[in-house]
Amino acid sequence: MTGAKKKKKSMLWGKMHTPQCEDIIQWCRRRLPILDWAPHYNLKENLLPDTVSGIMLAVQQVTQGLAFAVLSSVHPVFGLYGSLFPAIIYAIFGMGRHVATGTFALTSLISANAVERIVPQNIQNLTTPSNTSVLGLSDFEMQRIHVAVAVSFLGGVIQVAMFVLQLGSATFVVTEPVISAMTTGAATHVVTSQVKYLLGMKMPYISGPLGFFYIYAYVFENIKSVRLEALLLSLLSIVVLVLVKELNEQFKRKIKVVLPVDLVLIIAASFACYCTNMENTYGLEVVGHIPQGIPSPRAPPMNILSAVITEAFGVALVGYVASLALAQGSAKKFKYSIDDNQEFLAHGLSNIVSSFFFCIPSAAAMGRTAGLYSTGAKTQVACLISCIFVLIVIYAIGPLLYWLPMCVLASIIVVGLKGMLIQFRDLKKYWNVDKIDWGIWVSTYVFTICFAANVGLLFGVVCTIAIVIGRFPRAMTLSIKNMKEMEFKVKTEMDSETLQQVKIISINNPLVFLNAKKFYTDLMNIIQKENACNQPLDDISKCEQNTLLNSLSNGNCNEEVSQSCPNEKCSLILDCSGFTFFDYSGVSMLVEVYMDCKGRSVDVLLAHCTASLIKGMTYYGNLDSEKPIFFESVSAAISHIHSNKNLSKLSDHSEV
Repeated sequence: MTGAKKKKKSMLWGKMHTPQCEDIIQWCRRRLPILDWAPHYNLKENLLPDTVSGIMLAVQQVTQGLAFAVLSSVHPVFGLYGSLFPAIIYAIFGMGRHVATGTFALTSLISANAVERIVPQNIQNLTTPSNTSVLGLSDFEMQRIHVAVAVSFLGGVIQVAMFVLQLGSATFVVTEPVISAMTTGAATHVVTSQVKYLLGMKMPYISGPLGFFYIYAYVFENIKSVRLEALLLSLLSIVVLVLVKELNEQFKRKIKVVLPVDLVLIIAASFACYCTNMENTYGLEVVGHIPQGIPSPRAPPMNILSAVITEAFGVALVGYVASLALAQGSAKKFKYSIDDNQEFLAHGLSNIVSSFFFCIPSAAAMGRTAGLYSTGAKTQVACLISCIFVLIVIYAIGPLLYWLPMCVLASIIVVGLKGMLIQFRDLKKYWNVDKIDWGIWVSTYVFTICFAANVGLLFGVVCTIAIVIGRFPRAMTLSIKNMKEMEFKVKTEMDSETLQQVKIISINNPLVFLNAKKFYTDLMNIIQKENACNQPLDDISKCEQNTLLNSLSNGNCNEEVSQSCPNEKCSLILDCSGFTFFDYSGVSMLVEVYMDCKGRSVDVLLAHCTASLIKGMTYYGNLDSEKPIFFESVSAAISHIHSNKNLSKLSDHSEV
């Protein structure tokens, strides 16, 4: 008996431990995405485009690293470190294959508030050297980077805490109009912060509520102190950057490698400044000494964490939201999926680990990510290759950047923000699709301009939720009501008997950002189950009850979809009579459903559409203009399907 009991216990013990080991392996693969894609990396197909993209990305990382470090009110060399370590950490933990993490204008601007508040410019001479400081920098510079590092560390801790609390799933409340308005407003702040360099003016640091307006008031009051040489060089740099980048964009299909105009401009401006001694002759401000090498890691100062908690929350939220939008955009563009919660972990660890190496707060940048798109990057290997070239700059080329004029660096920042600034064009789109989203965009932008990016983001989220809560009680279908799905089988007389299936789905709920993803998921599940089926059906009419979209309190899809033959042609009719209201996210999801179904050879027809819905969908997406998709009623849509069937049959007979 004792031996049998021992044997039974050992078997149970083995059963308990075997799945635990598998769970650990699965957890590691889920939390370390590099373990998932790296073993399957195709050297022959992907290495060359990743290498080219990595070289081009390194140019952007170096230039933006220097520029955003200045924007963060720290020495430019710390921007080079911020272009190196976060990219490595994100490549290991991040899921966005085309996301370029590093220094970021918005997080640098937020970090600068803490740096200037705790270590203001007037407390110590900037040129005071110290033999005890890191890399021979002054104590003043080290005090400033310690504040920026504290912001980065605490911001990363907040992001990891949000990962632990599984708050990534709550990011659906941050809608596209809010992100667009917040990033546009923050980009406007960044451009404003560079005005003093573009004009060659000496200006005190101005921040706080309405600081945006105080800066321009100061500029106009001291307009006589503008240096004409700096202004002309800034204008020339901006014109060259914009012109060459537009030409690169126009002819990117004809040329294999785009011209790295940022790098060319930096080399040319530095050489011209060195030869003409612009620093002393014209009084132009230059970058100055760039130390070589990477200092030994050092723990962030814990004694000032409580003083930077406001900026840390701003870095955590603004950096994550902007980065997540880019990751989701790349995933949608290249047909793969990302875990919103995993992105919290990836960016949190990027900030925490990098803070030990004197890095300013990091996030993904739109310009660098767009650069990866245009140069044909395939994976995060491109970012890792860029890190090699950043290392070369840190250890060899950095000191040669001494003569780079600050006005040229500011010009690179301003032109690099073009992608964010042109989001003003979204206003027309929101006005035509949903005027309430237009109002949210404008109000979020105004709050961002008047206060800060984190305040604008918070206002946009609260405003969006309040408006949706206010709109839902007025909806006629607020009560919990399951959707009805009806199937009709129609025999067509062709060479082989095929069945044309017409599925009519009535949607009795508003379609907004709160339930748009659930709507898409449930609808795609129905279509996938139809396509995966192999069982034939009788040639009779059927009617079934299914749940497509429940009210917000019930998010489960419990449909029992009848099976169809693999060779039958499907048509899907969406009865939109239940759309009491919708927003931009709902319209975009309807268009996405239409395009996905079209790719699956499923015809989509919409019945009982309001004029505003037709206008919004037509304006948003490139719908098939040859085939009518909007009908006054379900019966009109079915009649259209039958008439097309008869025409197809007649054409087949005529060919015979």
